[in-house]
Amino acid sequence: MTFHAIIVAGGSGSRSGGKKQWMLLGGRLVLDWSISAFEAAGAVQIVVVVPPDDVKQAQAAYGGRVWIVAGGAQRADSVINGLKALMTDSDDIVLIHDAARPLLKPHHINALLVELETKPAAILALPVTDSLKRGDNNRIVEALARDNLWRAQTPQAFRLHDILRAYERWPADQIPTDEAMVAAHSGINVTLVEGDIALHKLTYPADFALLESLIAGEKPLKQIRIGQGFDAHRWGEGQSVWLCGVEIAHDQTLIGHSDADAGLHALTDALLGAAGLGDIGDHFPPSDPQWKGASSDRFLKHAADLLRAKGAEIVNVDVTLICERPKIKPHREAMRARIAEIIGVEVDRVSVKATTTEQMGFTGRGEGLAAQAVCSIEI
Repeated sequence: MTFHAIIVAGGSGSRSGGKKQWMLLGGRLVLDWSISAFEAAGAVQIVVVVPPDDVKQAQAAYGGRVWIVAGGAQRADSVINGLKALMTDSDDIVLIHDAARPLLKPHHINALLVELETKPAAILALPVTDSLKRGDNNRIVEALARDNLWRAQTPQAFRLHDILRAYERWPADQIPTDEAMVAAHSGINVTLVEGDIALHKLTYPADFALLESLIAGEKPLKQIRIGQGFDAHRWGEGQSVWLCGVEIAHDQTLIGHSDADAGLHALTDALLGAAGLGDIGDHFPPSDPQWKGASSDRFLKHAADLLRAKGAEIVNVDVTLICERPKIKPHREAMRARIAEIIGVEVDRVSVKATTTEQMGFTGRGEGLAAQAVCSIEI
Protein backbone atom coordinates (compact mmCIF):
# COMPACT_ATOMS: atom_id res chain seq x y z
CA MET A 1 0.00 0.00 0.00
CA THR A 2 1.43 3.37 -1.01
CA PHE A 3 1.54 6.18 1.51
CA HIS A 4 3.06 9.57 2.18
CA ALA A 5 4.56 10.89 5.40
CA ILE A 6 4.76 14.19 7.24
CA ILE A 7 7.29 14.57 10.04
CA VAL A 8 6.62 17.52 12.30
CA ALA A 9 9.90 18.88 13.68
CA GLY A 10 8.94 22.43 14.40
CA GLY A 11 9.25 22.64 18.19
CA SER A 12 11.44 25.16 19.98
CA GLY A 13 12.62 22.62 22.56
CA SER A 14 12.02 24.96 25.50
CA ARG A 15 11.57 22.06 27.95
CA SER A 16 14.30 19.78 26.55
CA GLY A 17 17.06 22.39 26.56
CA GLY A 18 17.21 22.96 22.80
CA LYS A 19 15.66 21.99 19.49
CA LYS A 20 15.25 18.24 19.87
CA GLN A 21 15.36 17.51 16.15
CA TRP A 22 19.02 18.60 15.98
CA MET A 23 20.18 16.81 19.11
CA LEU A 24 22.00 13.49 19.06
CA LEU A 25 20.35 10.24 20.11
CA GLY A 26 22.20 6.97 19.77
CA GLY A 27 24.90 8.75 17.78
CA ARG A 28 22.40 10.12 15.21
CA LEU A 29 20.36 13.29 14.88
CA VAL A 30 16.89 12.83 16.36
CA LEU A 31 15.29 13.81 13.06
CA ASP A 32 17.29 11.20 11.15
CA TRP A 33 15.65 8.31 13.02
CA SER A 34 12.14 9.07 11.74
CA ILE A 35 13.26 9.87 8.20
CA SER A 36 15.10 6.55 7.99
CA ALA A 37 12.09 4.63 9.33
CA PHE A 38 9.73 6.07 6.71
CA GLU A 39 12.30 5.42 3.99
CA ALA A 40 12.64 1.81 5.10
CA ALA A 41 8.85 1.40 5.11
CA GLY A 42 8.62 2.66 1.51
CA ALA A 43 7.06 6.13 1.82
CA VAL A 44 6.44 7.67 -1.61
CA GLN A 45 7.08 11.19 -0.32
CA ILE A 46 8.39 12.42 3.02
CA VAL A 47 7.71 16.02 4.03
CA VAL A 48 9.65 17.40 7.00
CA VAL A 49 8.25 20.52 8.65
CA VAL A 50 10.79 22.63 10.54
CA PRO A 51 10.86 26.14 12.03
CA PRO A 52 11.38 28.79 9.33
CA ASP A 53 14.88 29.61 10.58
CA ASP A 54 15.86 25.91 10.32
CA VAL A 55 14.91 25.46 6.67
CA LYS A 56 18.45 25.98 5.30
CA GLN A 57 19.95 23.61 7.88
CA ALA A 58 17.37 20.94 7.07
CA GLN A 59 17.85 21.32 3.32
CA ALA A 60 21.61 20.96 3.74
CA ALA A 61 21.18 17.81 5.83
CA TYR A 62 18.25 16.09 4.09
CA GLY A 63 17.35 18.04 0.95
CA GLY A 64 18.20 15.12 -1.30
CA ARG A 65 15.97 12.72 0.62
CA VAL A 66 12.88 14.66 1.72
CA TRP A 67 10.81 17.78 1.04
CA ILE A 68 11.52 20.59 3.52
CA VAL A 69 8.66 22.89 4.52
CA ALA A 70 8.57 25.83 6.93
CA GLY A 71 6.29 25.38 9.92
CA GLY A 72 3.76 27.72 11.47
CA ALA A 73 3.07 29.33 14.82
CA GLN A 74 1.28 26.26 16.23
CA ARG A 75 1.72 22.54 15.63
CA ALA A 76 -1.57 22.46 13.70
CA ASP A 77 -0.29 25.20 11.38
CA SER A 78 2.85 23.16 10.72
CA VAL A 79 0.81 20.05 9.92
CA ILE A 80 -1.40 21.99 7.51
CA ASN A 81 1.69 23.37 5.75
CA GLY A 82 3.00 19.82 5.42
CA LEU A 83 -0.30 18.50 4.07
CA LYS A 84 -0.43 21.22 1.43
CA ALA A 85 3.10 20.31 0.29
CA LEU A 86 2.14 16.73 -0.55
CA MET A 87 2.15 15.89 -4.24
CA THR A 88 -0.47 13.18 -4.29
CA ASP A 89 -4.11 12.37 -4.95
CA SER A 90 -6.60 13.42 -2.32
CA ASP A 91 -7.58 9.81 -1.61
CA ASP A 92 -4.01 8.71 -0.77
CA ILE A 93 -2.89 7.80 2.72
CA VAL A 94 -0.80 10.18 4.77
CA LEU A 95 0.94 9.38 8.07
CA ILE A 96 1.65 12.32 10.38
CA HIS A 97 4.44 11.80 12.87
CA ASP A 98 6.27 13.78 15.55
CA ALA A 99 10.06 13.85 15.16
CA ALA A 100 10.12 13.87 18.97
CA ARG A 101 9.16 10.17 18.85
CA PRO A 102 12.33 9.00 17.10
CA LEU A 103 12.30 5.23 17.71
CA LEU A 104 9.78 4.64 14.97
CA LYS A 105 10.09 1.31 13.15
CA PRO A 106 8.60 0.07 9.86
CA HIS A 107 6.38 -2.41 11.73
CA HIS A 108 4.66 0.49 13.52
CA ILE A 109 3.93 2.04 10.14
CA ASN A 110 2.73 -1.22 8.64
CA ALA A 111 0.29 -1.79 11.51
CA LEU A 112 -1.42 1.49 10.64
CA LEU A 113 -1.45 0.78 6.91
CA VAL A 114 -3.22 -2.54 7.53
CA GLU A 115 -6.00 -0.69 9.39
CA LEU A 116 -6.33 1.90 6.62
CA GLU A 117 -7.25 -0.87 4.19
CA THR A 118 -10.72 -0.95 5.80
CA LYS A 119 -10.84 2.02 8.21
CA PRO A 120 -10.89 5.79 7.55
CA ALA A 121 -8.24 6.64 10.16
CA ALA A 122 -6.02 5.02 12.78
CA ILE A 123 -3.51 6.08 15.41
CA LEU A 124 -0.98 4.33 17.60
CA ALA A 125 -1.81 4.53 21.29
CA LEU A 126 -1.07 2.82 24.59
CA PRO A 127 -3.71 1.95 27.21
CA VAL A 128 -3.37 3.92 30.42
CA THR A 129 -2.11 1.65 33.21
CA ASP A 130 -1.37 4.18 35.97
CA SER A 131 -3.91 5.44 38.46
CA LEU A 132 -5.12 8.89 37.42
CA LYS A 133 -5.61 11.81 39.80
CA ARG A 134 -6.82 15.33 39.27
CA GLY A 135 -4.84 17.76 41.41
CA ASP A 136 -5.10 21.32 42.65
CA ASN A 137 -2.05 23.00 44.22
CA ASN A 138 -0.33 19.60 44.56
CA ARG A 139 -3.36 18.14 46.33
CA ILE A 140 -5.55 15.32 45.00
CA VAL A 141 -9.08 16.53 44.47
CA GLU A 142 -10.44 13.69 42.36
CA ALA A 143 -9.59 10.14 41.30
CA LEU A 144 -10.35 9.39 37.66
CA ALA A 145 -11.28 6.03 36.21
CA ARG A 146 -8.68 4.79 33.74
CA ASP A 147 -10.98 2.34 31.98
CA ASN A 148 -10.91 2.81 28.18
CA LEU A 149 -8.32 5.59 28.42
CA TRP A 150 -5.44 5.60 25.95
CA ARG A 151 -2.24 7.63 25.54
CA ALA A 152 -2.13 8.85 21.95
CA GLN A 153 1.12 8.41 20.03
CA THR A 154 2.24 9.00 16.47
CA PRO A 155 2.21 8.25 13.59
CA GLN A 156 -1.46 8.94 12.95
CA ALA A 157 -2.87 7.82 9.61
CA PHE A 158 -5.64 9.33 7.44
CA ARG A 159 -6.82 9.81 3.88
CA LEU A 160 -5.46 13.16 2.72
CA HIS A 161 -8.84 14.65 1.77
CA ASP A 162 -10.36 13.59 5.12
CA ILE A 163 -7.77 15.26 7.32
CA LEU A 164 -7.65 18.42 5.16
CA ARG A 165 -11.44 18.77 5.38
CA ALA A 166 -11.33 18.09 9.12
CA TYR A 167 -8.87 20.94 9.61
CA GLU A 168 -11.11 23.25 7.58
CA ARG A 169 -13.92 22.47 10.03
CA TRP A 170 -11.85 22.92 13.18
CA PRO A 171 -12.79 26.00 15.26
CA ALA A 172 -10.30 28.80 14.60
CA ASP A 173 -10.24 29.88 18.25
CA GLN A 174 -9.16 26.43 19.55
CA ILE A 175 -5.78 24.65 19.44
CA PRO A 176 -5.89 20.87 18.83
CA THR A 177 -3.39 18.58 20.51
CA ASP A 178 -3.17 16.13 17.62
CA GLU A 179 -4.77 15.12 14.31
CA ALA A 180 -6.94 12.45 15.91
CA MET A 181 -8.67 15.21 17.88
CA VAL A 182 -9.29 17.16 14.67
CA ALA A 183 -10.56 14.08 12.83
CA ALA A 184 -12.92 13.03 15.62
CA HIS A 185 -14.37 16.57 15.77
CA SER A 186 -15.15 16.24 12.07
CA GLY A 187 -16.99 12.94 12.60
CA ILE A 188 -14.23 10.62 11.36
CA ASN A 189 -14.01 7.32 13.21
CA VAL A 190 -10.44 6.86 14.39
CA THR A 191 -9.26 3.32 15.17
CA LEU A 192 -6.88 2.71 18.08
CA VAL A 193 -3.89 0.50 17.28
CA GLU A 194 -1.77 -0.60 20.22
CA GLY A 195 1.47 1.36 20.16
CA ASP A 196 4.87 0.85 21.72
CA ILE A 197 6.71 2.18 24.76
CA ALA A 198 9.62 2.77 22.38
CA LEU A 199 7.58 5.60 20.84
CA HIS A 200 7.99 7.58 24.05
CA LYS A 201 8.10 11.30 23.32
CA LEU A 202 11.21 13.38 23.91
CA THR A 203 10.07 16.27 26.07
CA TYR A 204 12.52 16.65 28.96
CA PRO A 205 16.29 15.97 29.18
CA ALA A 206 15.60 12.78 31.16
CA ASP A 207 13.67 11.39 28.18
CA PHE A 208 16.90 11.22 26.20
CA ALA A 209 18.42 8.93 28.82
CA LEU A 210 15.35 6.69 28.67
CA LEU A 211 15.49 6.32 24.90
CA GLU A 212 19.25 5.80 24.96
CA SER A 213 18.66 2.85 27.28
CA LEU A 214 16.04 1.45 24.90
CA ILE A 215 18.46 1.77 21.99
CA ALA A 216 21.17 0.01 23.97
CA GLY A 217 18.74 -2.77 24.80
CA GLU A 218 18.06 -3.39 21.10
CA LYS A 219 21.70 -4.02 20.35
CA PRO A 220 22.68 -7.69 20.41
CA LEU A 221 24.86 -8.66 23.33
CA LYS A 222 28.49 -9.00 22.32
CA GLN A 223 30.80 -11.82 23.27
CA ILE A 224 34.32 -11.64 24.57
CA ARG A 225 36.40 -14.32 22.90
CA ILE A 226 39.96 -15.42 23.62
CA GLY A 227 42.46 -16.66 21.04
CA GLN A 228 45.90 -18.15 21.49
CA GLY A 229 48.76 -18.88 19.11
CA PHE A 230 52.17 -20.52 19.20
CA ASP A 231 55.06 -20.58 16.74
CA ALA A 232 58.70 -21.67 16.70
CA HIS A 233 61.58 -21.41 14.21
CA ARG A 234 65.13 -22.72 14.04
CA TRP A 235 68.16 -20.46 14.12
CA GLY A 236 70.36 -20.30 11.04
CA GLU A 237 73.07 -18.20 9.51
CA GLY A 238 72.27 -14.53 9.09
CA GLN A 239 72.89 -10.96 10.20
CA SER A 240 69.49 -9.92 11.56
CA VAL A 241 66.19 -11.30 12.75
CA TRP A 242 62.60 -10.04 12.45
CA LEU A 243 60.63 -10.17 15.69
CA CYS A 244 57.20 -8.59 16.22
CA GLY A 245 57.60 -6.48 13.10
CA VAL A 246 60.99 -5.04 14.09
CA GLU A 247 64.34 -5.95 12.48
CA ILE A 248 67.06 -6.57 15.08
CA ALA A 249 70.74 -6.87 14.27
CA HIS A 250 71.90 -10.36 15.31
CA ASP A 251 74.50 -12.95 14.38
CA GLN A 252 71.78 -15.41 13.35
CA THR A 253 68.40 -15.35 11.66
CA LEU A 254 65.27 -17.46 11.96
CA ILE A 255 64.63 -19.98 9.20
CA GLY A 256 61.18 -20.16 7.66
CA HIS A 257 59.14 -19.96 4.45
CA SER A 258 58.35 -16.29 5.05
CA ASP A 259 60.45 -13.90 7.13
CA ALA A 260 59.98 -16.29 10.09
CA ASP A 261 58.72 -13.60 12.47
CA ALA A 262 57.55 -15.99 15.16
CA GLY A 263 55.97 -13.23 17.25
CA LEU A 264 53.69 -12.03 14.43
CA HIS A 265 52.92 -15.60 13.37
CA ALA A 266 51.77 -16.53 16.86
CA LEU A 267 49.67 -13.39 17.11
CA THR A 268 48.11 -13.96 13.69
CA ASP A 269 47.04 -17.43 14.80
CA ALA A 270 45.64 -16.03 18.04
CA LEU A 271 43.44 -13.50 16.20
CA LEU A 272 42.24 -16.05 13.66
CA GLY A 273 41.51 -18.54 16.40
CA ALA A 274 39.50 -16.07 18.47
CA ALA A 275 37.16 -15.49 15.52
CA GLY A 276 37.01 -19.14 14.47
CA LEU A 277 38.75 -18.38 11.16
CA GLY A 278 41.24 -21.24 11.06
CA ASP A 279 44.98 -20.71 11.27
CA ILE A 280 47.75 -18.97 9.41
CA GLY A 281 48.42 -22.02 7.26
CA ASP A 282 44.86 -21.95 5.94
CA HIS A 283 45.25 -18.39 4.69
CA PHE A 284 48.96 -18.39 3.75
CA PRO A 285 49.99 -22.01 3.02
CA PRO A 286 53.76 -22.58 3.05
CA SER A 287 53.34 -24.62 -0.13
CA ASP A 288 52.40 -21.44 -2.02
CA PRO A 289 55.56 -19.86 -3.53
CA GLN A 290 54.07 -16.33 -3.41
CA TRP A 291 54.63 -16.27 0.37
CA LYS A 292 58.32 -17.19 0.11
CA GLY A 293 60.17 -14.55 2.15
CA ALA A 294 56.95 -12.53 2.64
CA SER A 295 56.80 -9.92 5.38
CA SER A 296 54.71 -11.26 8.25
CA ASP A 297 53.01 -7.92 8.83
CA ARG A 298 50.89 -8.82 5.78
CA PHE A 299 49.63 -11.93 7.56
CA LEU A 300 48.79 -10.06 10.74
CA LYS A 301 47.03 -7.21 8.95
CA HIS A 302 44.99 -9.72 6.95
CA ALA A 303 43.82 -11.37 10.18
CA ALA A 304 42.90 -8.01 11.73
CA ASP A 305 40.97 -7.00 8.60
CA LEU A 306 39.05 -10.29 8.63
CA LEU A 307 38.01 -9.67 12.24
CA ARG A 308 36.72 -6.19 11.51
CA ALA A 309 34.80 -7.50 8.50
CA LYS A 310 32.98 -9.79 10.97
CA GLY A 311 32.19 -6.79 13.18
CA ALA A 312 34.78 -7.74 15.82
CA GLU A 313 36.92 -5.37 17.85
CA ILE A 314 40.37 -6.28 19.07
CA VAL A 315 40.38 -5.62 22.81
CA ASN A 316 44.01 -6.46 23.58
CA VAL A 317 46.92 -8.66 22.50
CA ASP A 318 49.84 -10.10 24.48
CA VAL A 319 52.95 -11.69 22.92
CA THR A 320 55.69 -13.56 24.77
CA LEU A 321 58.99 -14.30 23.03
CA ILE A 322 60.94 -17.28 24.42
CA CYS A 323 64.66 -17.19 23.71
CA GLU A 324 68.12 -16.80 25.28
CA ARG A 325 69.19 -14.29 22.63
CA PRO A 326 68.80 -11.61 21.37
CA LYS A 327 67.82 -9.33 24.22
CA ILE A 328 64.24 -8.21 23.68
CA LYS A 329 63.79 -5.45 26.24
CA PRO A 330 65.69 -2.75 24.28
CA HIS A 331 63.29 -3.30 21.34
CA ARG A 332 60.06 -3.93 23.23
CA GLU A 333 58.49 -0.47 22.83
CA ALA A 334 59.25 -0.45 19.10
CA MET A 335 57.59 -3.87 18.83
CA ARG A 336 54.49 -2.70 20.68
CA ALA A 337 54.21 0.36 18.45
CA ARG A 338 54.62 -1.70 15.28
CA ILE A 339 52.02 -4.28 16.27
CA ALA A 340 49.58 -1.52 17.25
CA GLU A 341 50.11 0.08 13.84
CA ILE A 342 49.55 -3.17 11.94
CA ILE A 343 46.33 -4.19 13.70
CA GLY A 344 45.00 -0.65 14.11
CA VAL A 345 44.68 -0.32 17.87
CA GLU A 346 46.07 1.96 20.56
CA VAL A 347 49.50 0.94 21.78
CA ASP A 348 48.23 0.47 25.33
CA ARG A 349 46.27 -2.55 24.05
CA VAL A 350 49.50 -4.28 23.04
CA SER A 351 51.91 -6.12 25.33
CA VAL A 352 55.24 -7.69 24.34
CA LYS A 353 57.29 -9.65 26.84
CA ALA A 354 60.25 -12.00 26.76
CA THR A 355 61.47 -14.87 28.88
CA THR A 356 64.05 -17.66 28.81
CA THR A 357 63.80 -21.33 29.69
CA GLU A 358 66.92 -21.19 31.88
CA GLN A 359 68.95 -22.95 29.16
CA MET A 360 66.51 -25.89 29.05
CA GLY A 361 64.97 -27.26 25.88
CA PHE A 362 65.58 -26.19 22.29
CA THR A 363 65.29 -22.48 23.11
CA GLY A 364 67.64 -22.83 26.07
CA ARG A 365 70.20 -24.63 23.93
CA GLY A 366 70.01 -21.87 21.31
CA GLU A 367 68.54 -24.12 18.65
CA GLY A 368 65.54 -21.92 17.99
CA LEU A 369 63.12 -19.28 19.21
CA ALA A 370 59.48 -19.71 20.22
CA ALA A 371 56.63 -17.27 20.63
CA GLN A 372 53.20 -17.52 22.13
CA ALA A 373 50.39 -15.00 21.93
CA VAL A 374 46.96 -14.48 23.40
CA CYS A 375 44.29 -11.97 22.43
CA SER A 376 40.78 -10.99 23.35
CA ILE A 377 38.21 -9.73 20.91
CA GLU A 378 34.65 -8.43 21.23
CA ILE A 379 32.25 -9.75 18.63
